[in-house]
Amino acid sequence: MSLFAPLTLPNGAIIPNRIAKAAMEENLADADHAPSAALIRLYRAWGEGGAGLIITGNVMVDARAMTGPAGVVLEDDRHLDRFRAWAGAMRAGGGQAWMQINHPGRQTPAALAQDALAPSAIALDLGAQSKRFPVPRAMTADDIADVEHRFATTAALAERARFTGVEIHAAHGYLLSQFLSPLANHRADRWGGSLENRARLLVDVVRAVRAAVSPGFAVAVKLNSADFQRGGFSPEDARAVVAMIGPLGVDLVELSGGSYEAPAMMGASRDERTLAREAYFLDFARDIAAVATMPLMVTGGIRRRAAAEQVIAGGVAMAGIATAIAIQPDLPERWRRGGDDAPALRAITWKNKPLASSAHMSAVRYQLARLSRGRLTAPNVSPLWALITAQLAAKRRARRYRRWITARAANAP
Repeated sequence: MSLFAPLTLPNGAIIPNRIAKAAMEENLADADHAPSAALIRLYRAWGEGGAGLIITGNVMVDARAMTGPAGVVLEDDRHLDRFRAWAGAMRAGGGQAWMQINHPGRQTPAALAQDALAPSAIALDLGAQSKRFPVPRAMTADDIADVEHRFATTAALAERARFTGVEIHAAHGYLLSQFLSPLANHRADRWGGSLENRARLLVDVVRAVRAAVSPGFAVAVKLNSADFQRGGFSPEDARAVVAMIGPLGVDLVELSGGSYEAPAMMGASRDERTLAREAYFLDFARDIAAVATMPLMVTGGIRRRAAAEQVIAGGVAMAGIATAIAIQPDLPERWRRGGDDAPALRAITWKNKPLASSAHMSAVRYQLARLSRGRLTAPNVSPLWALITAQLAAKRRARRYRRWITARAANAP
């Protein structure tokens, strides 16, 4: 199967090729936490770059629960014109445009001064960096019902904004992933204990989202193939969850892995000298494919055409690319023309993996910021410099967010 063969989804929608621009957190929202002109400019570069599928970074279903201080929020129709402009930029080259929808749970930064919710009151363990996140409050049944409703509302709004699908984020240690993990979920009620109970919220969210959108609108799920923590969500659990959501109208499952505590999803934390290690979730995907009734997508470290081709040849439907396409937004088009570009950031060899993960994400966001201003990327940026500048920017944005959320609460009816 060619990288440039179309893929027909279970709902009948067609993705024109097998390359996806995977989600990356941009932190480029405007003052209203809607898509800014810079964010739209960034996505037009990807929209014109040849990827068959373009997935946004996190769009939050609750303004009080953010993964970062300058994230996009979609709770109502006040700024749908900006979201339509965003979707239009993504679809400029004929690709599918999906919105990734998310709730961070306990991975809500403490600097934002909001209550963090989680299945259980268990804090993140990041060593010296643990103070960056508050101890969460265990969710009530009403909290859980509210989250389910919010995912469905945001999905329906995404369809009104002319996106062609949504991806429900249930990976990387965010809220739905927390419910799945026996390390983060110690509940003794219907949402805890057995895997069936721990998967209940995800299953209910998928059902609610599918019911809120039209049949031709794609519904995807991003799932960890494993948490990479002893006693956490395992590959066997992932197989079982994929089987659970198969009958619910899911059009694609993206497989990744890790969390803030064990950042396996960061390519910089892996040895990328071989093709097998470059596509480092491929073995998990091959195992899960045995029970999957929907197409699978693998994301994690892919930066060479040969690695992407290996993914497709292995029976996986889509190859998701993040860091490499942040450096070179027209990478899919270059590959289609026969090029063999393999963009990469400067290697990070720090022993502190959470810190190295933060530096890697900062270096990626440095590229996104440059593209959003119409500038060339700078893949050789110092990871330390990128981290420091990102932390300073995050402090400024956190202050702006706190002012915004306070004013918003004061003006609420």
